[in-house]
Amino acid sequence: MSITVRDMDDGPQRGGSPLLVRAAGADARAAQRLAVAIDDFFLPDEARLDDRSRSAMGSALAGMVAAIDGALRQHASRLLTAREELALAAALTAPGMLVLDRLVAAGLLRDTDLMRELIARVQQDALGDGLPSTAPDEPEKPSLLSRLVNQADSVVATSAMALLTAESRRRGASEGGTGSHTDLPADLHHRLVWWVAAALRERFATGATEAVAALDRALAEAAVRSLAAHDEGDRLEATAMRLAVAIEATPRELPALLVEALGDRRIALFTALIAHAMGLDYGQAREVVIDPRADRLWLVLRALELDREPIARIGLALCEADPRRDLEGFAESIGDIVAVPADAARAALAPLKLHPDYRAAQLALTRGRAA
Repeated sequence: MSITVRDMDDGPQRGGSPLLVRAAGADARAAQRLAVAIDDFFLPDEARLDDRSRSAMGSALAGMVAAIDGALRQHASRLLTAREELALAAALTAPGMLVLDRLVAAGLLRDTDLMRELIARVQQDALGDGLPSTAPDEPEKPSLLSRLVNQADSVVATSAMALLTAESRRRGASEGGTGSHTDLPADLHHRLVWWVAAALRERFATGATEAVAALDRALAEAAVRSLAAHDEGDRLEATAMRLAVAIEATPRELPALLVEALGDRRIALFTALIAHAMGLDYGQAREVVIDPRADRLWLVLRALELDREPIARIGLALCEADPRRDLEGFAESIGDIVAVPADAARAALAPLKLHPDYRAAQLALTRGRAA
């Protein structure tokens, strides 16, 4: 269709206002983009997320929100249908706004605890995926987890099977699978469920007051149902810790188990074995394992009285898995690592065992003094 002079003249009256509003904010948006670009430029390489991690985080967030969104819409729609709110029920199940976009725009997903968990999870998964497949010392010997699944000890066998299931579920989610399991700690799952419920309410709460009240009731009931169904014990990290507790490795058994866990590319089990042996929670041990500088990890291994050979094998595997790690530097420093007495390593790591909130408060005071 041709554009006439009349079309052009009518533009300011019909569609010009939104354009003028957008144009008026262009300077502010350009300044914001510049500020973000400057911050990004001066970030040290070790603090910057690589493209793979950014993509994995985006996929994980999108999957979690979509899972909760779908579950809430489906159950709330069923409730509304039963209560004869048919128009609302139909609206809820129809394609519409992406809830993820709304949560991003509101800044809710910048939540520090949620981002800490997602970043650590993505980096742990990347580390596990990058581990080299190591040929077993005994080729006919089944893998570590296979042996544990077939243990005569039913507690160990059940825990090992739970870990296999959790790993499969996590892998399926990271590969774009669908489901209703976020695999988040309970408090983070709760936040995300209520955020999604609020975003759905905002999107569909139009019309009569009675209809809005019905929508509020249905979404709140659907959210409570989702919260009740969430079992934090099914998480990959929780199942790995249960298996580590069930194994109850002795100091003599632990070095070989750690090496074999990495050789089998079972990074969650490796982390859980360290956590249990050191008396840490899983998150604290994971923080040590995924740190590319690895100074605390070497101290942990010495505190557990590992000698040169298992430390060398662990260090080599992790350096091969993570390109940020300095293989030559590790090879040059292994003599210094092994020379650290176990008692001295345990003393140096004592702050790691403090209550996480206490450590966070200490760090907050330190940052405040530096400012």
